Amino acid sequence: MSFFPKIRLRKEVEEYLRSAYHNSELLATLGEEEAEQKFLRLQNHLSHPPAFTTVRVNTRLISVENAKQLLSEEIHKIRRGMLLPNMEDITSISAVICRRSLKQHPVQVIVGAQCGNAVLRGAHVYSAGILSASKWMKVGDEVSVYSDVEARCKRGATEFDGTKVFVGNGISELSRSEIFCSNSPIKGKGIRMTEPVYLSPSFDNVLPGYIFLQGEVIAMDKIANKVEKVKQKASVLKLNSIQAFCYNSTKAVTPDSGDSQGPGPPFPPESFDRVLLDAPCSGMGQRPNMSCALSLKELTSYQPLQRKLFSTAVSLLKPGGTLVYSTCTITLSENEQLVAWALTTFPCLQLHPQDPRIGGDGLMGAGLSPDQLKLLQRFDPSLAELHDFDINDGTLEDQDRTLLANTDTIGFFIAKFVKQG
Repeated sequence: MSFFPKIRLRKEVEEYLRSAYHNSELLATLGEEEAEQKFLRLQNHLSHPPAFTTVRVNTRLISVENAKQLLSEEIHKIRRGMLLPNMEDITSISAVICRRSLKQHPVQVIVGAQCGNAVLRGAHVYSAGILSASKWMKVGDEVSVYSDVEARCKRGATEFDGTKVFVGNGISELSRSEIFCSNSPIKGKGIRMTEPVYLSPSFDNVLPGYIFLQGEVIAMDKIANKVEKVKQKASVLKLNSIQAFCYNSTKAVTPDSGDSQGPGPPFPPESFDRVLLDAPCSGMGQRPNMSCALSLKELTSYQPLQRKLFSTAVSLLKPGGTLVYSTCTITLSENEQLVAWALTTFPCLQLHPQDPRIGGDGLMGAGLSPDQLKLLQRFDPSLAELHDFDINDGTLEDQDRTLLANTDTIGFFIAKFVKQG
């Protein structure tokens, strides 16, 4: 059941995405009405957070069972009464959905859309995300927090009559004057969320050495702070096999094996047994996302870069090696169409089955065969159910809860290729 309005998109972007879900292959299978319903469900579900949070366990340092026990203790400190489902090899903490009857307070705080999205995944409100607050807001006030989904609220306003979405209640830890009238920028927590609409656990800095969002690993990114985060995470997890370099990955391969210098990039052709290309993408699969400001030009700008990176990845891969391509978007052009292009451009590549297989088949419309689509994994938010009950209330069997966890996800895509020798 829907609680929030569907994701706001520019008209040109909405029509572009709609056309992908009304391609001739899909229409021939689903028909016009079902194809449109699928697209509408997608728009609606993207604005809602998934009902589950999944973490990976650093089994070099702790067992899955011990990690689940520690997580349970940590979550009970944050959210009372939350239970862990019984799952074999992953730990999935389900959120309590979705509290529609919360009382809304007279004192209101307006936050930016990204801040509002973070609140729906368990975050508190930090001062930098606050756009507006009621005139007399004091420390300790009970406040209601709203997301400015249209980005129209002026910073420092005392009232806001534009479109806003209620994301929960909290306690003010700063006064209005401290937030907006200080001589220097105020940092730290502004609102401590006590009653978020979606009761979802936050795992920031929870068991940092044991759980993480996941031979020798070479990591490359041209953005320096991302590389630094990889290094910091590897240090916390005691993963000495990871080397991270700030480097433009489109230039990561040398013309021949004699041009390589030192342990870092660029690398000779066919240097790697496995390559993971987690490509820059439009991010249209992220949830929750109530408003997307991308223009059509911006949305379609990722495919050329993805193809350049893919070409480099193929060059770096040894014969017999595995290349995994992934995105967190739902567009046909960045996913199945790139796969079709790759298979045509690089005859040495073949799609291979994936294990574990949790997502659904690829989306029709790129000219791939049914067998090829079955080798892809597309995590499709339009398949999720929006629940209006507590998933932990005991009415669901473990297998049903697991099925829900496997479908109520962000939009994500995975393709696995093997390079023939």
